[in-house]
Amino acid sequence: MWEVVLSLSFIADLTISAIRMTTPLAFAGLSCTISERSGIFNIGVEGMMLAGAFVAAVGALFSGSAWTGLACASLAGAFLGLLLAVLTVTLGANQIICGVMINILSLGMTSFLARIVMGSAVTQKLPTFEPWEIPLLADIPFLGEIFFTQSPLSFLSYLIAILLAVLLFKTTWGLNIRASGEHPAALETGGVNPSTVRYACVVLSGILAALGGAFLSVGVVRYFTENMSAGRGFIGLCIVILGKWHPLGALLAAFVFGAVDALQLRIQTFQLGIPYHFLIMLPYICGLIAISGLVGKARSPEAVGRPYRQGE
Repeated sequence: MWEVVLSLSFIADLTISAIRMTTPLAFAGLSCTISERSGIFNIGVEGMMLAGAFVAAVGALFSGSAWTGLACASLAGAFLGLLLAVLTVTLGANQIICGVMINILSLGMTSFLARIVMGSAVTQKLPTFEPWEIPLLADIPFLGEIFFTQSPLSFLSYLIAILLAVLLFKTTWGLNIRASGEHPAALETGGVNPSTVRYACVVLSGILAALGGAFLSVGVVRYFTENMSAGRGFIGLCIVILGKWHPLGALLAAFVFGAVDALQLRIQTFQLGIPYHFLIMLPYICGLIAISGLVGKARSPEAVGRPYRQGE
């Protein structure tokens, strides 16, 4: 067994699989990061991912283009993000309850509409994205196939993580976002409306979550099935803690979870006598470790989860 594990072919296959499984988790983690940085706890990221997977599947199925499906998923994510913003920012409703409501709504609606639109809970094979190769770098032996020949959505997740890091820590708008999550009253005193900042961030959060869901349906398995997000949105809530509310930290944390998920699938093939139910639990066990503080304490934004009324 160890000869197989230590072989270059196994390492390459494991790394490629880990990167593929990292992509939807990265979008989920980035979604939670931008939302919580502004002060809104987005527990509805699971439902947003599921809605994105379904709408992307429908869009790709009827248009014949995975890119059209991706655009449709973005609109669905923006709508759910806007819904969450209206409930939590404008109406001041409990953020956790609203997030749970979005999760339940998405689970029920996607299961119901899949049977109406597609005729079954599982769609036919969908269009997908062709892998992109970075010129010259993709020709590097061993490393080129692993790191520089990937789905365009994987490259997009890296780009978004870098852009969000620059936005949050190198721009005035990023300072406003962080102030909205730490001390919205001080932000309002400075002449910026915290509600506007939170609206923008929650809508962006919905779009990012939907992109992660779209990757599942049109980027990996090429079909939609009920509840195919399978808890990845909830792992995103752990990723943002492990990544210490930093976009690049979230990307790295997502890779850790993706690698664990890829590893558990390959351990199952070795027939070690370990119940596969336990192996499936490994990513969630890592999530518990992340939120328990065993990997280092992280401080969340001070005002996250608390509604703010203008003038308070």
